[in-house]
Amino acid sequence: MTAETRKKIQYALFAVFILATLRAGYIFYQRHEDQLEVERKKRAEAVGYSNPDYYVNPKKLYPYDLKSAKQLTQQPVWVKEGYRYTYYAYQPATKHVDFEHGAGLLGPIEKLVIADVVLASNRASGQPKQVVVVFQKDGKTYAVPAGYQSDEGEFKIYSDEIFYIQDPRELYKHWSPDTWQAVEQHQVKPGMNEMQAAFAIGMGVPDAGDTSYSKTVRYPNGGNPLVIVYHDGRAAEIKPGTPAS
Repeated sequence: MTAETRKKIQYALFAVFILATLRAGYIFYQRHEDQLEVERKKRAEAVGYSNPDYYVNPKKLYPYDLKSAKQLTQQPVWVKEGYRYTYYAYQPATKHVDFEHGAGLLGPIEKLVIADVVLASNRASGQPKQVVVVFQKDGKTYAVPAGYQSDEGEFKIYSDEIFYIQDPRELYKHWSPDTWQAVEQHQVKPGMNEMQAAFAIGMGVPDAGDTSYSKTVRYPNGGNPLVIVYHDGRAAEIKPGTPAS
């Protein structure tokens, strides 16, 4: 074996070591953050925090590469924040994603069955390769980005931020039947909290300068904007918003 060959092997082993170290560090960081959240909940419980939503701890997959991300195909998933994530037309035969033309936005707690998780190029926008999850909707195949691969080959996958892998109706089964009926009809009613409103009408953007008692949140709501004023964490005023120009 020549000196040059030995040097190439050493470089390759060093690169593998660096990637493994980064991956392990990412997983450790994510689990450390979850452990901190558990500890915060325990402290809140010790002082008598009364909102049962605070004690719900949804499962996560912690995907760190394409293979581990395929765990998303093993159960249905539900969208955490509706009207936030754009999905695109997808051609399974060529694994082509039409990133230039958005096909729609994932809806509030929309249930998806993931058929595959693939790596797709996004050359038009000069972006790194995208990790996309593939699903069917109304008889057509679509893909929504859930991460990317850097030029160095490292993956950053944020599917845990996009999807629940447990039925939200089971996670929040302590909500009343009336609340769940409103959520399923995509309606917000006085007295609902912010999470219940988000389940019903998707993501919201809070106004600047809100206080701990009074808060105003603006919801795009899939083209039917609403403004909700919360008092002490509960919807007190619900009114139409201004459509985006």
